[in-house]
Amino acid sequence: MKAIVQNRYGSADVLELRELDEPVAGEDQLLVRVRAASVHADVWHVMRGVPYVLRIMGAGVRRPKNLVPGTDLAGHVESVDTKVTRFRPGDEAFGQSLVANPVAPRGRRWRGSPRSSSLESASASGTRDRRASSWRRFRRRRS
Repeated sequence: MKAIVQNRYGSADVLELRELDEPVAGEDQLLVRVRAASVHADVWHVMRGVPYVLRIMGAGVRRPKNLVPGTDLAGHVESVDTKVTRFRPGDEAFGQSLVANPVAPRGRRWRGSPRSSSLESASASGTRDRRASSWRRFRRRRS
């Protein structure tokens, strides 16, 4: 599989496209063939390693803990583990995982893609949903 790999913190120049072993769906995972991905500010922060508190919070102090950065993705399910009951091969799904194709994320952290939405929209909706939820919580507290 092809994946964007990062061995050290820095600008976009530290990112490389590499060939890696293709993942398989392990326990409680599904294998998703990525069709759309979105990149947000959080990926830029992790790539740069700033603010430095991110490194202490688990991103890796001297170099990135995960060689493949993560973002919001959407695609088609290719295979599932027996413990995953929400998805079947062929389903559309979206969630957060590594920037690679295909990916094998945990099944419980992914959702089915809305029928009215394109995969491109679904790949961007994870962050939008989090922002909207945060805004609603903020407004409720102020009321």
